[in-house]
Amino acid sequence: MGSNTLKRFETGALFIGLSFAVLSGAGAAAAQDASICAPAPPPIQSLSVQSRYEGSDASRATLNKEAQAKAEISLKPLDDFLRDLAEGLETLLKSEMSQRPDQADCLIRQLAVWAEADALSDLSTQTAQLTIGARLAGLAIVTGQAAQFSADEQGLETVVAWLSRRVSEQMKFWEQAPKGAASGNLRAWAGLAATATAELRNDIVMRSWAIWSTTYVLCSANPDGSLPQEMTRGKFALHYQLYALAPLVTSILLLEQQGTPIVDQCDQALKRAVHFALSDLEDGAQTEAMTGKVQSFFDGSAELGKHHLAWLEAYLTLTSDPLAEDFAAPRRPLSFSKLGGNQTLIWDR
Repeated sequence: MGSNTLKRFETGALFIGLSFAVLSGAGAAAAQDASICAPAPPPIQSLSVQSRYEGSDASRATLNKEAQAKAEISLKPLDDFLRDLAEGLETLLKSEMSQRPDQADCLIRQLAVWAEADALSDLSTQTAQLTIGARLAGLAIVTGQAAQFSADEQGLETVVAWLSRRVSEQMKFWEQAPKGAASGNLRAWAGLAATATAELRNDIVMRSWAIWSTTYVLCSANPDGSLPQEMTRGKFALHYQLYALAPLVTSILLLEQQGTPIVDQCDQALKRAVHFALSDLEDGAQTEAMTGKVQSFFDGSAELGKHHLAWLEAYLTLTSDPLAEDFAAPRRPLSFSKLGGNQTLIWDR
């Protein structure tokens, strides 16, 4: 990372194969005591995840419970690391300014352990390639937040170079991805990973790909705001509409901060997509009518959690919206590790 980029941060501008090392008991979150930095868990080199959906279900709307459990086991070490990093960032953002540099250096040091090992370099299944974007997004957002306070220039450069390699691989993958997935929520997550990583070194090519990918998914929205790829997901359609909004909203906000406002693209597609989702959270009737399935939030199989709506904080930073505020206010603080953790703190307005 060049000195100009570091200066910007200093001034505050922002795997089913078990072929991985077992996560150690030590957490990755920065300790409350700024002088103590917990060790990072062993880096994961290989990630081999099989689809959690029935093989005969092209729409990926029928879960295979056994495959789902195996996938969660495979991803757990990576997801635990990301969750701990997000908790460390929350600790940092709640701390006195004098404590933040040491805590930020700790986060960068933990990330650098994985960067130096070139972690996640072997994604041996298509499903691993499809799912890694959301994790890279969270890692990049944590890095960007920590970089605002860290003085560890060498560690930061190592982490940014590693994230850039992984995101560049995603850029190539998504241009040849399966047709349905190419316009769905996982593409949007890869777009967010690119948006957040591009900011770390002002990578114009990566940012351009992020703009293209985010706009591609956003502009697929139907006139009523439903996202067509997510509406193929049967009882999970509303769930995946929300899951797609998380990277779309966050990427659009980050891109606006980077000088590319696309919030109003395609006849205000973002606002339409947000209002479709929020207005259907009362009973799921719209989505049920479109899919012929009672939605997971209303058939007793899933519960709406705060993380499903964590993107509301970024959305309310973009625009004033009484409907969105009504959903956000009673649920704060809103947090989701794939978005870097506590969104109420990160997007403190």
